[in-house]
Amino acid sequence: MQIISRESMSLPLTAAKFVLSFVCLAVLASHTVTMLRWSEARGVYDDVCYLRQAHLFQRFGFNGFNTDVTMDDDQHFVSRLQEIGFPDPESPKRWPCHVEKSGGKIVLQYPPGTGFLLAAFPQGFQVTPLYITASSIVCGFALVGIFMAKELPPVIGAGLFGALTVYGMINPGKASYSVAPTLVLCGILGFLTALWLTRTRQSPWLIGIIGVLLGVSVNFRLANILLAAGYCVFLAVTFLRSRTLAKFLDGFGFGVGVAIGMLPTLIAQAINAGSPFATTYGATDAVGPGFSVTVLGQYLRDTQSLLIALVIGWTLWLLRAVGGSARQIGILVAGNLLINLGFFLSHPIFTPYYAVPIAMLSMWTLSFARLMRPREETARLSSDAEGFCSASAK
Repeated sequence: MQIISRESMSLPLTAAKFVLSFVCLAVLASHTVTMLRWSEARGVYDDVCYLRQAHLFQRFGFNGFNTDVTMDDDQHFVSRLQEIGFPDPESPKRWPCHVEKSGGKIVLQYPPGTGFLLAAFPQGFQVTPLYITASSIVCGFALVGIFMAKELPPVIGAGLFGALTVYGMINPGKASYSVAPTLVLCGILGFLTALWLTRTRQSPWLIGIIGVLLGVSVNFRLANILLAAGYCVFLAVTFLRSRTLAKFLDGFGFGVGVAIGMLPTLIAQAINAGSPFATTYGATDAVGPGFSVTVLGQYLRDTQSLLIALVIGWTLWLLRAVGGSARQIGILVAGNLLINLGFFLSHPIFTPYYAVPIAMLSMWTLSFARLMRPREETARLSSDAEGFCSASAK
């Protein structure tokens, strides 16, 4: 009777895993069909600028890091601008996404990572395969989460979150070509972060790899450097509390990893801006904090606010834990959220994707941590939650 009972209990769990996996794959298939109909000349300036970087890599190899307008001697970018109806495309000083640096040098403002990935695909068919590949990887992590779950509620949670992440690869993922690879890294980093903090012995090699990947993310968007901020604070506080060589090496390895990961951007800035630490962005984009009620209202009305609210609620619940990996993860995620949201909500510019990377990194971390936590720790957290709900009801 006991064996039959266990089998009967496992049937709904297995069925739920396959149903939710099918949902994620169905969303991926639907997106793939949509992506196959995409045009690479939709009239967005960012798009043609990323494709220009890709063309430079395909044509010049390593020398493609040099994005000076003189490299466009084959008129490739001029023809791209003509395709989208840009006025006066033959005047480099009017080119979008380009900045004039000292000495009259006009260079592309973006870091080289997105263009490098686009260069892996044939010209004219670059955006679609990039997004299909990125979406497939994200869907793969969603399926990993579904099949890692041991109980029905976590399976349902992982399935719904997985479908949401795959859907997000188009909306808002298509708003900028840099978002797609960033969201892939958020999934990988969430998995590795959860693995790092839920293990009994935290590996210095693992935090080093996390640092490298966070550095790599900077090559897609400079603002992704903020994703590493919470890790820096967490590692610093951990070291100050323990004052041990092991914790110092964790922080040192993480910092070295970040520096290694963002080497392509440092090289690009040295070539185009004259120094590895000089930005290629112009004064219009490199603006400081400036709180705006209008910008805050735009965030509150955007779908990003729903993700942020969910992440904040989940994090606050974890912070109630007395100890263990749950509290560590809650502290790390809370610190990262505080720094990133503090920056973007005080930034005088709004886009529908600025806060998406930190929201998705946090969600992936929390989701995988929930699946990796020791069973006894999960049971204790559930018991605490039930006690809190009972006390609130009284």
